[in-house]
Amino acid sequence: MTKQINILSTKKLSEIQKKALLDANFEVIDEDFININYKKGLSFGEDLGEALIFTSQNAVQSVLNHPKWEELKTKNVFCVGIKTKELLTENGFNVVAYTGYAADLAEIITLIYNKESYTFFSGNLRRDILPNTLKENGIQFNEIEVYETNLTSKKITQKLNGILFFSPSGVESFLEKNKITNEICFCIGETTAEALENKNIKNIVIAQKPSVENVITEVVEYYK
Repeated sequence: MTKQINILSTKKLSEIQKKALLDANFEVIDEDFININYKKGLSFGEDLGEALIFTSQNAVQSVLNHPKWEELKTKNVFCVGIKTKELLTENGFNVVAYTGYAADLAEIITLIYNKESYTFFSGNLRRDILPNTLKENGIQFNEIEVYETNLTSKKITQKLNGILFFSPSGVESFLEKNKITNEICFCIGETTAEALENKNIKNIVIAQKPSVENVITEVVEYYK
């Protein structure tokens, strides 16, 4: 790489993640464009269903903050995302099925596990696809909102070549104070890419697997 390539990550990267970009001679800015608040004083209630659904690590983390979280370990778990699965497994939960996307999880539940009842631990900006699919198929579930996502947009004045996005809310937050013209947008998955496509943004590269490390790999490969 001869010309300096400026990359913005819309979430703070770990030292190892950032180093992978710096070692490839990128100029890197990383800022948190969203902020997560775990809800305090959660009540799980009596009617928790036979199985649990998590679609993000944030939901798992919030539940792990609850003083009685270990009582939930007797239940089977369905989740979205390999990192979500790893966090659950590390804490002793039995993950029956996990997928990369909520739509795929909804399909597995409705086709194979439709006799069980569920509790879906969600965030305030969750998408409708999973609960709607469960409702349409008459699957019994209740939903507990366990965390809030707040947009923390910042004006970026530097000229950017590439932008890393990790969620639809990260896209929304960035666009509150910035425009995307011909920057390349590297996305953690299809749901995040859809948020850009809905704004008529075309220069999109989607990571082969939905993880921060895979997004970084795509950046390095793209500019080689």
